[in-house]
Amino acid sequence: MDNERQNQVNILIVKLSAIGDVIHTLPSLAALRKLYPDACITWVVEEAAAELVNNHPYLNEVIISQRKSWAKDLQNCQIRRPLREIRSFLKELRKRPYDLVIDFHGLLKSSVIVFLSRGKRKLGYDSLQELSGLFLNEKIPEDMNKHAVDRYLDFPRYLGAKIDNVEFILPQNNDAEAEVQLLMGKYKLDDKKFIAINPIAYWETKLWDDGNFARLADLIKENLKMNVVFTGSEKESIEKITSGMVTYGINFGGQTSLSELAYLYKKARFVITTDSGPMHLAAAVGTPVIALFGPTDPARTGPYGEGHTIVRTQLPCSPCFLKKCATRKCMKEILPEQVFAVVENKLTKG
Repeated sequence: MDNERQNQVNILIVKLSAIGDVIHTLPSLAALRKLYPDACITWVVEEAAAELVNNHPYLNEVIISQRKSWAKDLQNCQIRRPLREIRSFLKELRKRPYDLVIDFHGLLKSSVIVFLSRGKRKLGYDSLQELSGLFLNEKIPEDMNKHAVDRYLDFPRYLGAKIDNVEFILPQNNDAEAEVQLLMGKYKLDDKKFIAINPIAYWETKLWDDGNFARLADLIKENLKMNVVFTGSEKESIEKITSGMVTYGINFGGQTSLSELAYLYKKARFVITTDSGPMHLAAAVGTPVIALFGPTDPARTGPYGEGHTIVRTQLPCSPCFLKKCATRKCMKEILPEQVFAVVENKLTKG
């Protein structure tokens, strides 16, 4: 894949999900585009994270896998539609002769796509996790001591890229930006005059108590006189938090798309969040993050970049990476007053 063939190079990125993982891969996309400026770069992604790469300035094409909906239909004995869509997906996947396929995911679901793509060079981690390495013909070691962003950047480094700076570029979406402006206008929110809180996480061990979030929001409202906006996919779950507040919290649950959430976070002064996809989205748009960590390791999956703060209890059993825990002590011992002190300190320092 020398310089003389750059205008003929077809590259396929396989990173399907989740939101945080796709965001972590964006700097590698930027590095690949710099390394191969004339290449045709395609990204295969699942529906939930597709907004992060659709119409991306560094991509020529995005192919969306509807794997979860196909599986659900097939389990319900609905055969015709998913089979038709799978055939269409495979046709789209195979329409280009890929010179290079990079499996950033390293799981069975991604390795199947690598195999089906019929690429020449099939690059991934030297790992047999879920048998993912079986379909590769080129491998690099995976250093789990690195942050995920830096770990993924090992791929473009291996290909010859020099990483001078780490770029998180998101697609421009004027409609999403306009919707956020309308939403902020409705609630009289000014730029950098409100704090966003994301209380949602997919692992139950990453969750913080609703009462703690309510207490934290009250402390911010009462002492700092700043509006508090709660974000998340479910309006009802956030309603349980806001209904427990003495003051008033704005519930944006279920009202923002992924693109709109990115613009909203960009307008926030801080984002307070669990270890989750929205945490990485806030960091990617450059907003300071205050992240609550329990069972996971912030050195590996914390908010990337400068200006962020990790709040954790430093228990000897953490990080354990367990999705189930009888005590969830690592999260329960984080106090609202402790998080508020971080917010107050950061606000005072400007």
